[in-house]
Amino acid sequence: MSSVELNKTVPDFEVPATGDQTIRMADLRGQNVVIYFYPKDNTPGCTTEGQDFRDRMKEFAELDTEIFGVSRDGLRAHENFRAKYEFPFHLISDKDETLCKLFDVIKLKKLYGKEHMGIERSTFLIDSKGTLRKEWRGVKVKGHADEVLEAVKAL
Repeated sequence: MSSVELNKTVPDFEVPATGDQTIRMADLRGQNVVIYFYPKDNTPGCTTEGQDFRDRMKEFAELDTEIFGVSRDGLRAHENFRAKYEFPFHLISDKDETLCKLFDVIKLKKLYGKEHMGIERSTFLIDSKGTLRKEWRGVKVKGHADEVLEAVKAL
């Protein structure tokens, strides 16, 4: 499977999510979709990012936009993370990196002088027809949810 490209249709995928859900791209047609990738549940930046999207959920919903957070954490960790911070959106478990590879977000990272492969914080906006309209890579959390909301308004 090749990577997604701007202004092209996002290929169909099927992945497990919280709430005992299976998320399929084909089922999301007819609404806008924001998929944000983050490194790890319950870490400071990832928690803040989730809270920022949570706090703007009403505005996203008014724009017929679904939000999904994605990391390689398992469903149990996701359920706990989601409940702890009252995220109104589902979290996708991508243990096998299906979505990570599709959206090309696994990058070489450095932490405390050691290199490892990890998720580069990234967000993707898909329109109601399933077309990738905007992508943000190497995201800085502060102000990001507002920037994504403005992009949705501009669709």
